[in-house]
This record gives sequence, C-alpha cells and structure tokens, in this order.
Amino acid sequence: MTISAIQRTSAGRNGVGAFILQCKRLDFHYCDWAGSSKGMNLFLQHQLPQFAASHPSIEIHVSPRPSKHPVIRGHFINGAQHAICVRNLAKEQILQKAEILRDMSGEKATRVKGGRVVGSLNEGIRGVWDPYHGAKAPSFAG
Repeated sequence: MTISAIQRTSAGRNGVGAFILQCKRLDFHYCDWAGSSKGMNLFLQHQLPQFAASHPSIEIHVSPRPSKHPVIRGHFINGAQHAICVRNLAKEQILQKAEILRDMSGEKATRVKGGRVVGSLNEGIRGVWDPYHGAKAPSFAG
C-alpha cells in the first residue's frame, strides 16, 4: 500500500481574504412623520439598497420609532453597541455615518497615556531625552 500526499487545496496569500468586519448588524430607526427624519427616509429609499447589497456580511434592520429622532445603531461581534443620532442630516451624511459604524471595531476609544507611542514595562536606560541634558545648556540668546 502506497502513501500519497494530500494535494494543496488553497495557497496562502498572507492574510488576504481573511478579514472579518467587526460590525455584524446595523439598525436604522426612523420616524415617518417628524421632519428630523427627512434625510433618513430619503436614505432608506435611495441609498440603503446599494449599501446592503455591497455589504452582505452585515445584517440590516429597519424599524420605525414614532416621534423620535432617527438613529443608527451598530452591533459588533464583541457584544458592544454604538448608536449615532442622525437627526436633520442629509442622505449623503447618513451614508458616511453608516460607513463609520461599518468600519468601527466596537472597542471604546482609548487614549495613549503619557503621549508615548510605544509602551513598555521597562523604561529606557538613558531616560527621557531633554534639550537641557549634557555638559553645556543651549543658549537661545542671540
């Protein structure tokens, strides 16, 4: 009995095609009557079908909320939710807000403490550089 090798079914492409959007669902809430939902109603009629067709991995839910401002709520795979109020915005601006939610990771925005880009448990041996270090302090007088 001979042993044959398994043929390679796919070639690695350095992560291409392995990206998963963090946003799993977008909820669009609107009001039929209120004037602040005018842009949202136009967006739902004209631009949402193209947006939904171009992003099949995102669930789209549309529901009315009478007498409330329009809101887009994003649900993410880590369980987080983020809502953006889109009252009195044009349909192009609402599309931008939907794209912002689509591209978000769902994590809270965190500030880098200390202004340092690279964080480390061990500080540098030489310490933090300062222009007044050294044998002679710079003179700024002309």
